[in-house]
Amino acid sequence: MFANYLESCQKQFRYYQLLGDRTFAQLSDEQLTWAPGPNSNSIAVIVKHLRGNMLSRWTDLLHSDGEKEWRQRDQEFEADLSDRAAILSAWSEGWTCLFTALAGLDAKDADKLVYIRNQGHTIPEAVNRQLAHYAYHVGQIVYLGRLQTGNAWKSLSIPKGDSATYNAEKFSREKERGHFTDEFL
Repeated sequence: MFANYLESCQKQFRYYQLLGDRTFAQLSDEQLTWAPGPNSNSIAVIVKHLRGNMLSRWTDLLHSDGEKEWRQRDQEFEADLSDRAAILSAWSEGWTCLFTALAGLDAKDADKLVYIRNQGHTIPEAVNRQLAHYAYHVGQIVYLGRLQTGNAWKSLSIPKGDSATYNAEKFSREKERGHFTDEFL
């Protein structure tokens, strides 16, 4: 059962990574660093924060606190990633760390406690915590992308006005077991 859980979570994480990738592809370099106001984060800043969180949480997952001493969280919110290559490198580095850590887990790890700021979590609890956190921030990335592109935005899910067509196609198939991300990944 734990293997199925981890596989499902990995697919969810890959889906959120894909949403980010597809958002970045629709934006100019300038749009990646644009913030809607002085107290708002740009996509680049959100990516920097996600990278910092991912490296901290997933490095040495089973043996050290998820809030590493070397992490400089406040600096993650400084807008100093200014070009696409640096932004995409930070994005990739964070996800690579996460997927490497998940690939190293197996059933014997399910009930192990890991700590985040000295608060104990089972592996599923820690994974769920991070899955929710990353979905929250990827949603911000997608929103900022959509906000900037207006009518030029290419939907990342069911386009507005196409729900009936989409549902008709889905219900025309036989019932099957699968993960909703299978059609995207």
